[in-house]
Amino acid sequence: MTPARDGPHSSVAISGRDRTRACAPRWVRAVVAALSIAAALYAALIGALWAGQERLLFHPVPLDPSRALADQPDVHERMIDVPGARLSVLELRLPNPKGVVFFLHGNVDNLQTWFVNTALYRQANYDLVMFDYRGFGKSTGHIQSEAQLHADVQAVWAQIEPRYRGRHVIIFGRSLGTGLAAELATQVQPDLLMLASPYVSMVALAGQHYPWVPSAVLRYPLRTDEQLGRVHTPIVLLHGERDQLIPISHSRTLQTIAPQARLIVVPGAGHGDLQDHDSYLGAVRRCLKDY
Repeated sequence: MTPARDGPHSSVAISGRDRTRACAPRWVRAVVAALSIAAALYAALIGALWAGQERLLFHPVPLDPSRALADQPDVHERMIDVPGARLSVLELRLPNPKGVVFFLHGNVDNLQTWFVNTALYRQANYDLVMFDYRGFGKSTGHIQSEAQLHADVQAVWAQIEPRYRGRHVIIFGRSLGTGLAAELATQVQPDLLMLASPYVSMVALAGQHYPWVPSAVLRYPLRTDEQLGRVHTPIVLLHGERDQLIPISHSRTLQTIAPQARLIVVPGAGHGDLQDHDSYLGAVRRCLKDY
């Protein structure tokens, strides 16, 4: 039996896809290949953003655990245990304070650079309490989720709250800490909520700086806008006129959500230099005096 051989009358089945590929111009195939590579790179980048948001959002500066942070007799240092970590806390304690300012700092450095202007609080007769987030300063552990951040804030507050029952309570957030402060304020309903350089949400802020990132990728939405409407006590917003990182439009939007909020614009101030302006420190001083 003679085996079949290909010849001029033999037929070979070609699929529609193969026919299209065979007929497509070279430039079309190059464009399709380039788009496929771009899509793969974009997916990889989004995946990296999902997994590595902590490295982008938080910039802690660790400190030697043996290093003393309190160098004034009325400033006390202690550690507070939370699940999986120990948090470093500094407290300015006065003999008979009017109340307490519970301060939630920004996303960089540590207590060594944030726990400043203590004379301002002494003059106003307010204690000052501040802690480092996980991985910042002498605090151990690593930040892993927004829920964990809020739980740590609540844990520190629960430790100090009994000392200030019947006294004035001011919750003060700066930059990253404003979203955390707003959340805590919904539970505490303090005498005053102060937010310096606040954002509507991290979703809104990321949308301004990185419009190509889908909001669903953000694991730290920090929805200040959703929390502020649930705060029924006085609110003061302080914002640098020239803030490019968190534009002042965020404070103006938050004002519409919480009609009782008062906005204080700091002329000439940006984001990182807000505390260097006398008008900012004067506004804080007046708020402490009024409340």
